[in-house]
Amino acid sequence: MRRPAFLLAAMATLAFVLLPAFAEARPGGRNSSGSRGSQTYSAPPPTQTAPGTAQRFDRTATQPGTPANAATAARPGMAGAAATQNRGFFGSFGGALLMGGLIGGLLGYGLFAGGAGFGAILGMLLQVALIGLAIFFVVRLVRGRRPAVAAGPQQGYAFQAQPEPRAQGGLGGGLKAAAPARAPVSIGPTDYKAFEQTLVEINAAWSKRDLAALRAIATPEMVSYFAQDMRDLEARNWRNETRDVRLEQGDLSEAWAEEGQEYATVAMRFSLLDATFDNATNAVVEGSTTERQTATEIWTFVREAPAGRWMLSAIQQTA
Repeated sequence: MRRPAFLLAAMATLAFVLLPAFAEARPGGRNSSGSRGSQTYSAPPPTQTAPGTAQRFDRTATQPGTPANAATAARPGMAGAAATQNRGFFGSFGGALLMGGLIGGLLGYGLFAGGAGFGAILGMLLQVALIGLAIFFVVRLVRGRRPAVAAGPQQGYAFQAQPEPRAQGGLGGGLKAAAPARAPVSIGPTDYKAFEQTLVEINAAWSKRDLAALRAIATPEMVSYFAQDMRDLEARNWRNETRDVRLEQGDLSEAWAEEGQEYATVAMRFSLLDATFDNATNAVVEGSTTERQTATEIWTFVREAPAGRWMLSAIQQTA
């Protein structure tokens, strides 16, 4: 009886290691993902909507010290590599460590050496589970839960005019000398309307898991991250849907042109219904279909100058 139990325990450990770590819902996965051209490693200027600091990118195809426009930064191969490099603890070192423990256990040593037999395997599994729970709660504590809004959002908000942004220091360091020449870009009401519409369209396409629709409004790099997040959810047989997205407030952080492309970074506070479902039971496993949530994110859009369509090229979370 010990051998089947040992194999079952080993298979359970292997499944635990291979599953993506803690799938995050909502478009962008509540990560900071994408590219902002030569400004990828520079902090966007704060605004009234987002007075704090934008988080560094967790996933980006732009390498430090190598300014790139959206066309080069969004190459599918580069984006895929970036997504692989940013899979988190269980996708890199942690996964290798746990896999090493599993292989060691199969050879009779184990990750937590000193035990033997089925009892040692159970002990290993228990410690692995405890490590996983600890990481889960740390991640939740750091990122924080989005506050729920009991009533509907206030109406009448629009993108607000911002003064000229101040020069910001680079987060990556050493980028100023290599950065291409930048020119200011004027952003008007039509552009703000396009940003708001894209916010709604991104969430609608995400909820339908419609990658073709996402390709029409986001760069290939961003689409690759959306696709990866969908796969992470599907690995658990889950899906995420966001509904009734409403922009409450937004304003411009900065806008510039470089290498034949125009960029605009805007802060947006929006509310929505955000729920993750179990595909087998259709039960809500996270979020709510009735209780609205609010989020403040910094989105960057890019277009071919001077009058191309604005495409989503980055989403950054606020600190």
